[in-house]
Amino acid sequence: MDENKIIVTISGKDGVGIVAEIASVLAKYEVNIEDIRQTIMQGCFMMFLLADISKSKYSFKEIKDALSCSGEKLGMEIWVQKKEIFDKMHTI
Repeated sequence: MDENKIIVTISGKDGVGIVAEIASVLAKYEVNIEDIRQTIMQGCFMMFLLADISKSKYSFKEIKDALSCSGEKLGMEIWVQKKEIFDKMHTI
């Protein structure tokens, strides 16, 4: 169900360990990555991932806050949204 799915968007200057850091946070918070895409455009790292939080004992807010904290540590912008909200925002 979409209520248990989140969309995570990460962007910023490319560097070593970005994917590892984000994956580690998600693993620690018992979040399953279902799909992941990344690209580098002129030195700018962009990553989008779809994850399932249904088996996590943590709340959406706790997961979002942990990812935001990692973003600050990495010097990256991180947006975390529930998929159902994301889908509604992008429906015309």
